[in-house]
Amino acid sequence: MSVISMTAAANKGRTTASHTFYMPVNLFEIDDLVVPYVSPNAIILIVWGGEGALLVDGHEHDLSRGTVFLSDVLTQMELRVESRSPLRGIGIEYRCLTPEGSSPEGLHHPIPLQRVPAGLLRPAGEFKHIWMEPQLSSPFQAQQLFAQLLQGLSEELAARQQPSHSWFDQSLHYMDAHYNEELTREQMAEQAGVSPEHFSRTFRKHTGRTFNAHLTLLRIRSAQQLLLIGTPNLNTLALQVGYKEGLYLSRKFKQSVGLSPTAYRHSRKNIVTLDSNHTASLIALDITPELGVYTSWLEQLHSKKKMKSRQKFNPYIHTPATYYEALASVRPDLIISYSNAEVNKSLLPLAPVMELPLMTMSWRDQFLLIADIVNKRLKAEDWLAKHDQMMDVVNHRLDRDLGARGTAIVWEIGSHAAYCFSSSFGRGCQILYDDLGFQPPGKLLEQGIAAKGYIEADIEAIASYPADYIIFTSMPSCPDSRLRFDRLLRSPKWRSLDAVKHNRVYYLNEPELFYGYDPLSTQAQLQELLHALTPHEINLYRGLSKMSDRV
Repeated sequence: MSVISMTAAANKGRTTASHTFYMPVNLFEIDDLVVPYVSPNAIILIVWGGEGALLVDGHEHDLSRGTVFLSDVLTQMELRVESRSPLRGIGIEYRCLTPEGSSPEGLHHPIPLQRVPAGLLRPAGEFKHIWMEPQLSSPFQAQQLFAQLLQGLSEELAARQQPSHSWFDQSLHYMDAHYNEELTREQMAEQAGVSPEHFSRTFRKHTGRTFNAHLTLLRIRSAQQLLLIGTPNLNTLALQVGYKEGLYLSRKFKQSVGLSPTAYRHSRKNIVTLDSNHTASLIALDITPELGVYTSWLEQLHSKKKMKSRQKFNPYIHTPATYYEALASVRPDLIISYSNAEVNKSLLPLAPVMELPLMTMSWRDQFLLIADIVNKRLKAEDWLAKHDQMMDVVNHRLDRDLGARGTAIVWEIGSHAAYCFSSSFGRGCQILYDDLGFQPPGKLLEQGIAAKGYIEADIEAIASYPADYIIFTSMPSCPDSRLRFDRLLRSPKWRSLDAVKHNRVYYLNEPELFYGYDPLSTQAQLQELLHALTPHEINLYRGLSKMSDRV
């Protein structure tokens, strides 16, 4: 056979792939981009913190936490950094290739994307860590993480570039706020400036429900939520949700839920929790959610209590579609979540979503509200009463051992910054400030930490927040942050702090435990803090352990 015929035979049936492949070629810290920078490759610029501006081909754009800039063309960039809050982040250069050798375009957007979801950027932090410290046992991990990052950014671009249906979105928002009033399709269509027929077609296309079915859903879900936190008269409840009398509400309720309002209030429910804090509150009441979010610490505690196992839910591994499917698979009667309007609205077809406000409701009040929902109010009050007895013992001992408490600050070291907290954000501060009588440093109060719940600072700036007691609940986990933290500990400013001189700095490094803002985590955090503050009080720890078992 000739060479030509052999080549033809080899190529017979072979087609050239039309796929594009993306290869990262360079990674740099964002603060290195301080002079005009021109890259021949596509580039992703990711801002993790700080404030500044990006000058792109003569046009200036604001940069802050959660900003992403995407360019696939030869672009001249220059950063302008705010000295009060320097920018932190990374840049990734990558090439786009096809099997035939052409260079297609990468991701591009003419202006930086603002407020990109934090979960979408998680692969970027992991990618940086793997890029800086390659793992020989996982040679393809960097490529996997980069592909995951590109996929997420591509989906975010597509979502932002979809044509908006402003009148339709406004109609949905109006219904959310006024479902308990007299609403008709014709009234809503007139308000939107479209015909009733067009309104109906658009509504069904985007919600999968008719206008009347959606209005009924909003009203019945609201009635379910009100029933779970009280037992109002049916006629009163009907008026609250938009119906004229209780008999009609009862009929509509039974059509939608399959139970009467009274039977629903007292029925056993399949509960889904979308945050580990709410899972922990249920476990403290001896209830296991049908599907719940757990930390590994909470899983161990759940196993120790020998409670019946249910399904565990990891919200970070799902797309919006599989997220919904995972929840639907357990046929929930109730979903407990923190306030997140857009996500929670999408779950209404499954079950009522009991939204607990973040930061404005203490862990105690959240615990009591969840107890009301599951008819366990007396058990929760008994739990809190025993916890308060425990706090009385602890404070009596601290009065003897420490006297006046002074100031305390809790730090958590992240990949690129340090964070300290107020009591409304937990992290052990709810114990230090609310129960044990410590005070936040004056500088935190001056910076308004109570309003935001936390303050972000450079790792090197930790020494600028002096306190009588300094507590680290999370230590550096990547080479860059470890280097910066070591630099802090060697600095003269750090060594001059009174807390350092008097050995009142505590390295607890229990990030998962201190993340919890719930009764069980609070109890465990208390014991960790006391181990640090009063290391000689062995009898106190034993007493607390026994009291904890009784609680």
